[in-house]
Amino acid sequence: MRTNELIITVVIFLSLIIGAYFYPAMPDDIASHWNAVGEVDGYLPKSWSLFLMPLVLIASLLIIALIPSLDPLKANIEKFRGHYDNFSIILVLFLFYIYLLTVFWNIGMKFNMMQLMAPAFTVLFYYTGVMVENSKKNWFIGIRTPWTMSSERVWNKTHKVGGKLFKVVGVIALLGIFFPYYSLLIILVPILLVAAYTALYSYLEYNKEARR
Repeated sequence: MRTNELIITVVIFLSLIIGAYFYPAMPDDIASHWNAVGEVDGYLPKSWSLFLMPLVLIASLLIIALIPSLDPLKANIEKFRGHYDNFSIILVLFLFYIYLLTVFWNIGMKFNMMQLMAPAFTVLFYYTGVMVENSKKNWFIGIRTPWTMSSERVWNKTHKVGGKLFKVVGVIALLGIFFPYYSLLIILVPILLVAAYTALYSYLEYNKEARR
């Protein structure tokens, strides 16, 4: 078992222990979803909601472990495997953090959910940028457009640009701490713009290559 898989397994057990420990103290229906301004707008039965995240973490572990062996270009994934492993840890800790916030809210601690999620998005997006910058062509990880998958040069150029933009998005996400009522927009709008820009950039770079 790789180090990242071991860490993720420990997090899964912690989530199960936390769910079992706090189960008696939870209301029958617990807050499970918050709107853009941090107000609760969704509830789930505690028997389902408290153990949903551990199930998500288990599924994440399986996917994370399988991707490097399933990809036809697995040799390329090995070239940035350290970044991939680190990203998998950060992603699982991000989900675990959201789980903890949900538990704490439902035992009586009140706070603006979006405000506290902003720094977690910062870490997730920033390290996504690090991984994207270092990723090599593969079928599962990165900015996969028809044009990046058709040209290694286009892949490399798009991922260098995309990696830097993801880091910028991560820094922008920090503003959600100071403007909690706009934090969802602060997080979502830049990431959608980056997705659109990198797709367009890969298309234009591919056309440049084709003209040569």
